[in-house]
Amino acid sequence: MTDNGLMMQYFEASLRSDCGLWRSIKKEASKLAAEGVTSLWLPPAYKGAAGVEDMGYDVYDLYDLGEFKQKGTMKTKYGTKKDYLEAIETLHALGINVYADVVLGRRSGADDIEIISAEEFNELNHYQMIGDKKRVGAVTKFSFPGRKGKYSDFKWDWKCFRGINWDQKQVLETVKDLPEDKLKKLKACDYIMDADIDFENHEVFEELVHWALWYLETTGVDGFRLDGAKDIPAMFSRDFMYRIRENCDRELFTVGDYWNGDVNVLERYLEDIKSEASLFDVPLHYNFYHCSQAHGDYDLRGLFDGTLMRANPIKAVTFVDSHSTQPGQPMESFVEEWFKPHAYASILLRNEGYPCVFYGDYNGIQSDKIKPHKTMLNKLMKLRKTKAYGIQHDYLDDPNCIGWTREGDGEHPDSGLAVIMSDGAGGTKRMYIGRQFAGAHFSDVMGNAKYNIKIDDEGCGNFYVNRDSVAVWVRREPK
Repeated sequence: MTDNGLMMQYFEASLRSDCGLWRSIKKEASKLAAEGVTSLWLPPAYKGAAGVEDMGYDVYDLYDLGEFKQKGTMKTKYGTKKDYLEAIETLHALGINVYADVVLGRRSGADDIEIISAEEFNELNHYQMIGDKKRVGAVTKFSFPGRKGKYSDFKWDWKCFRGINWDQKQVLETVKDLPEDKLKKLKACDYIMDADIDFENHEVFEELVHWALWYLETTGVDGFRLDGAKDIPAMFSRDFMYRIRENCDRELFTVGDYWNGDVNVLERYLEDIKSEASLFDVPLHYNFYHCSQAHGDYDLRGLFDGTLMRANPIKAVTFVDSHSTQPGQPMESFVEEWFKPHAYASILLRNEGYPCVFYGDYNGIQSDKIKPHKTMLNKLMKLRKTKAYGIQHDYLDDPNCIGWTREGDGEHPDSGLAVIMSDGAGGTKRMYIGRQFAGAHFSDVMGNAKYNIKIDDEGCGNFYVNRDSVAVWVRREPK
């Protein structure tokens, strides 16, 4: 018997540096498995430029998983390498897959400066040069003195990068006022943030492949989440994933974070990379966000229009929110609290897409006083695990009240359900759920609809929902 897959993003952006995430995962793993979680997307496990304060997206050393004294610490924000590997082992023992978050496109916190000739480009148009060549201090030299060549002796320098990001005024003043020998002694954090990798550099490509294979062998993870996929050329992604899979003896799941609200752009990218990869359904997230903002003025009939869920459901990783959309983050577009049950029912109880539950919704976001929705999510996750199977029938026919049913299947006893949601006054829909349920009684497990209903001889029921809420109806015979 094969149960529905369910991913959870097990972190949020404002976790404290003493969160001990890897150890907490070992404690919570069995509970997550019981609720139907089949995979965890974990945050970057390698050393970031800010040490224990770094989420891992400002990449310093991909090989340092909390093993070497670098950036003022041995452990990362989430723990040591030993903790990380033990967490993965615990999850695997429970049948939960692990996806590692990977940033391939940039490096930060270099060990030294190189004086090079560079051209300044318009930050809004990277093809437009806006100045003559000049001598600058590029923080692009990565020698990893704390690791001393263990696992890889590859050294990154300016030839590995296609561009750098810096505080222009401070750089120019520094370059102007200091002699070259003193410039070389400056540290990365003085004025430069990130260096963007040159994906056309063959040596860089080979080093990243080497790292990926080392990472898979060392950790045993089951796949990758690729950060900033839209900044990685499709040809590179295609060749990179092909080489990894060619040299790996197991199936690997890969999902790209291509942040674009146009489903046509996402489909073109999937076509260009010609690989068994998925993408996060950003258009669906924005539909949820805009609907939550509209408070009843959104046409629910179009809730799934223009989404990857509808256009390419096999490749769609559906989500409600993530660390990027939570308050204070670059893509802030946090779905309002009242609409969270609607949105999660939409990704967890439909047959399209591979849903991902956000840690910040499940456990709350303490820094922003956002309360957890664990009770609601546990209900929906358990329903996905036990009930959300079989043929789907859609009733997306009213601006303020929509629904769908699942007929259930023979592999999951008593499976099948009906979902009805409203962003207005509520309502009732006669929906077909299957003749096999004729005469059976159904009740709402979400606790919004108070009275049971009976399925008629044609396999239909008059399912109802209250104002601004979601009802999920499952078979439950009166005692």
